[in-house]
Amino acid sequence: MYSNLFSPESIEELTAALQTQFLPAIWETFYVTLLSTAFAIVIGLPLGVLLVAGERDGVLPLPRWLMSVLNVLINLLRSIPFLILMIMVFPLSRLIIGTTVGTRATIVPLVIAAFPFVARLVESSLRELDPNIIEAAQSMGASLWTIIWKVLLAEARTSLIVGATIALGTILGYSAMAGTIGGGGLGDIAMRYGYYRYQADIMIIAVVLLVLLVQILQVVGMILSKKLDRRNTR
Repeated sequence: MYSNLFSPESIEELTAALQTQFLPAIWETFYVTLLSTAFAIVIGLPLGVLLVAGERDGVLPLPRWLMSVLNVLINLLRSIPFLILMIMVFPLSRLIIGTTVGTRATIVPLVIAAFPFVARLVESSLRELDPNIIEAAQSMGASLWTIIWKVLLAEARTSLIVGATIALGTILGYSAMAGTIGGGGLGDIAMRYGYYRYQADIMIIAVVLLVLLVQILQVVGMILSKKLDRRNTR
């Protein structure tokens, strides 16, 4: 694979790939990651809140059997390797998207793989809060919605943004794995050229671009979390 690394023929093919395939692949990876993360947050955020608020001493106590079901479901989905999960949800992807191949088809398994992870991140962030804050809000007669929205989520916003940044990086890695089944994006380029055609230089460029995307998302997330940190705004 590495014997003809950056040879004249390899450089010519690398130049052609850079001109025609890398920009669309970067866009596909970026948009799939953002869209899948958005859907995962829409599902995972309420679940994470329920995991904390639904406890016996929480602000919204739920039946123990329901809490057990939620925890088992989240743990079950988190324990399935992503490549296997992609294959398992082929019928669901075909039902929702109409196909099991391509960039859009990867959104379904990405969301299913990511929302349990997001739920646990949200749960962890909310458990870090001082219980006295919630008790103070309850003593002042705050409604359930006010406690959840203006106390729990507002106080944990810095940690939640850090968690969302971690989720973005994880989903970006998952999206690259989707290239093994023709999911498009940079992972698809790395598989087609690096694995099937033994063109290591193109694979290396794809990996470098993936690393740069993760770094950009991480830096943006950290900057945003610092700006919204309540300790810096008081």
